[in-house]
Amino acid sequence: MRDTPAITIPDHARKQAIASIRQYFANEMTEEIGDLKASLVLDYFLTEIGPVVYNEAIAEAKAFIDERAADLGAVCHHKEFQYWPAAAKRRS
Repeated sequence: MRDTPAITIPDHARKQAIASIRQYFANEMTEEIGDLKASLVLDYFLTEIGPVVYNEAIAEAKAFIDERAADLGAVCHHKEFQYWPAAAKRRS
């Protein structure tokens, strides 16, 4: 995972993101931009801010897994060598 290229998204998501960026510029910035400029804006944010979002998602996933793993010993623990105590109870 180390030394991986910038965060990428699937082609269908990229097309939707570019359309969304164009719409944002048209509605909020009152400036029309084309697909090329929108693509460059998307690449910038994926490269510059994408790792921040990715790292936060990984940290949240790790915290979730760590929390579940902490319970693993208690949840999945079985008492050992229980045959004879149980046999003694059956005989009584």
